[in-house]
Amino acid sequence: MTPNSELAAVRAVVQGRVQGVFFRASVCWRARELALSGYVRNLPGGEAVEVRAEGERNRLEQLVNYLHKGPPAARVKRVETDWSGHTGEYTGFNIRY
Repeated sequence: MTPNSELAAVRAVVQGRVQGVFFRASVCWRARELALSGYVRNLPGGEAVEVRAEGERNRLEQLVNYLHKGPPAARVKRVETDWSGHTGEYTGFNIRY
C-alpha cells in the first residue's frame, strides 16, 4: 500500500453487450494487474456482469474506468457503482460461475 492510500470496496454492475465477449476474463486480468481482490460474474438475463472488488481506492477507480469500455468486442451501455468500506473478505481476484 502506498502512503496516503485509502482502502475501499466497490460493487459495479455493467450492462450492455458484456457476456460472451471475453469481458469477465479481461476484468479479472485487469483487477489482478491492479492488485485488487474480489470477483466478476455474469448476471442472469445475458446483458449484465457484476464486479465486486476491494483494494486501494485509486486502483479501484482505475478498474471502474476500465469497466466503461472493456475488451474490444464489448459494448458497455451503463456502469452502476456502489462504494463501501474495505472488508478484507476476498483473497485474490477470480471469475465466478
